[in-house]
Amino acid sequence: MNEENGLRFGPLSDRCAHLCVDMQRLFAERTDWHAPWMIRTLPVVERIAAAHPERTVFTRFIPAAHPGEGAGTWRRYYERWQGVTLEALPPEAVELLPSLARLAPPARVVDKAVYSPWMQPELDAILEEWGTDTLIVTGAETDVCVLGAVLGAVDRGLRVVVPTDAVCSSTDRTHDALLTLYRERYGQQVETVRTEDLLRAWT
Repeated sequence: MNEENGLRFGPLSDRCAHLCVDMQRLFAERTDWHAPWMIRTLPVVERIAAAHPERTVFTRFIPAAHPGEGAGTWRRYYERWQGVTLEALPPEAVELLPSLARLAPPARVVDKAVYSPWMQPELDAILEEWGTDTLIVTGAETDVCVLGAVLGAVDRGLRVVVPTDAVCSSTDRTHDALLTLYRERYGQQVETVRTEDLLRAWT
């Protein structure tokens, strides 16, 4: 894997915010969407969220209630993934992992039904309220919902920082591919760092 490209555009200011994507029991436990790395990544994500909980937004992915619900391809999607519909899951499956849930409040929580959190107007509203110019993105999965979060932030002109040890996936190959993509194709908009360096810079 290539070296991190670091905080090439200077230190992080008090206008920085943290978006933590879908760190939920749904993905940490033995469901059809189990992401085995999540528990390994959790302590790193906890450190970032706990450093500035008042500047942190957690997203939760809320699946369809029943198989076959949803518009267009989402209908087919939930026919394929019937085991992760709300009727098949225990109610607590959609909750944040407990060590993160304890930070909200002051952290905010935004629920979403698709990969991108930007479909929910409250995310833009929160970041505007905070005067955000830089967004740290952590969570799961690197190559699905984290990708949607990163690209939406780029489109909004936000400086995006991805701590590479604070994102996870259920597949090494596409996780690594996305980190390579950020480093090699989004160099003016996305900076990849290690959490130690991030926390030193985000005071």
